[in-house]
Amino acid sequence: MDPFSIALLILLVIIVLAVLYAVGIYNRLVTLRNLFKNAFAQIDVQLKRRYDLIPNLVETAKGYLKHERETLEAVIAARNQAMASEKKAAAAPGNGQAMASLAGAENALSGALGRLFALVESYPDLKANQTMMQLSEELTSTENRVAFARQAFNDAVTSYNTSCELFPASIIAGSFGFTPASLLEIASSERESPRVSFS
Repeated sequence: MDPFSIALLILLVIIVLAVLYAVGIYNRLVTLRNLFKNAFAQIDVQLKRRYDLIPNLVETAKGYLKHERETLEAVIAARNQAMASEKKAAAAPGNGQAMASLAGAENALSGALGRLFALVESYPDLKANQTMMQLSEELTSTENRVAFARQAFNDAVTSYNTSCELFPASIIAGSFGFTPASLLEIASSERESPRVSFS
């Protein structure tokens, strides 16, 4: 084999290795993007469960809180806004605007639920109602699941973003349209689930 053929073979091997390396990076970015989308799907499941519990909670409280109609309507309105924001976020997990909208809507919903539970404290018969206690317990459990799902989502987004920013993956990410994803950040007032006490 002459020196030119050896040089050509070495160059060909280097090109093949570079292409395989680039394909590996691309596949890793796709995997990480799919992981954070799946992590958001887990949030989606828990939020839908939460949204389904709220009308039952309001219906149970409605009979006792006849004079507190504004609070009940505020809870339902906040729920509907949160559901709309959640649908937009589910369509584009990681989109900064969708994540900010969802976080704001969830914060408003938590505030409305907090006001509802504060009112419930003023009505001993409602506090003692078995259905209300069960729904409140389910809601608290769901809040915990949402918190765990948010943490998993934020972890997946962080891994994805880090991979997109590291060299040489940043070149592949930029070339193939892998844009940074946004975390689902929660306002400090939402960090705690609504406190429910029936003791």
